[in-house]
Amino acid sequence: MANGNPAFRSPAFSERGTAVPPIPTPEQLAHHYDLPSATPIDTDRMTYEDTAVKTVVSFGVLLIGAVVGWFFPILLFPAAIAGLVLALVNIFKKRPSAALVLAYSAVQGVVVGAVSQFYSTKFDGIIPIAVFGTLAVVGVTLALFASGKVRASARATKIFLVAMLGYVAFSLVNVVLMLTGVVDNYGGLRGVEIAGIPLGIPLGILVVIMAAYSLVLDFDSIQQGVRNGAPRVYAWAGAFGIIVTVVWLYLEILRLVSYFMPRN
Repeated sequence: MANGNPAFRSPAFSERGTAVPPIPTPEQLAHHYDLPSATPIDTDRMTYEDTAVKTVVSFGVLLIGAVVGWFFPILLFPAAIAGLVLALVNIFKKRPSAALVLAYSAVQGVVVGAVSQFYSTKFDGIIPIAVFGTLAVVGVTLALFASGKVRASARATKIFLVAMLGYVAFSLVNVVLMLTGVVDNYGGLRGVEIAGIPLGIPLGILVVIMAAYSLVLDFDSIQQGVRNGAPRVYAWAGAFGIIVTVVWLYLEILRLVSYFMPRN
């Protein structure tokens, strides 16, 4: 199944045909259970636990970068450019690199910190709301996925990809209109009111739902990578994909919440 997150474009995360393994003999089973438990290092295979550890490490680096961005918001644009370059390198690199994923996390953290600092000067108390909102969406999505109540489907993924293309096109047009002064509302076209409601509110809710589904696709890809017995280094690709989606989710929640708060 296609994943909307290009971080999982590697064949390591693709679905494969599953052959029925031969039935082991009682002697083979006994020998198997007598062996000590293997670690990811021993097997050199991707595991959920190892992916979780690498994801936590990546988020730790991102938080450090966020602190830097908070105190030095002037670094926003250089960090954004560096983040774009590193994202493309990580996406198209055949084999994941821990150094590149951590470097991406660091510069993306600077972007998050700088953007958060900007919003905090305009809207009192908005950062904790956005942070807890992001954690809530991630936690609920992970719990629903782990319980089997939410799964990615081919039809939903096609709809998601079409919606993503539409949202990217809308965002590019909106940026051009804002830069040229054609639209001077807060948020550009997002500030246009329909029946007294800014377009940014329903659009923001839709995009948050899209980001949550992107998380489902990320979890599904990681699950597929573990099932495929992908090399352990691909856990870094899993961490990179989660970082990309969660940062997107946080920034969208931050923007959505801003429509419900008074400006300073």
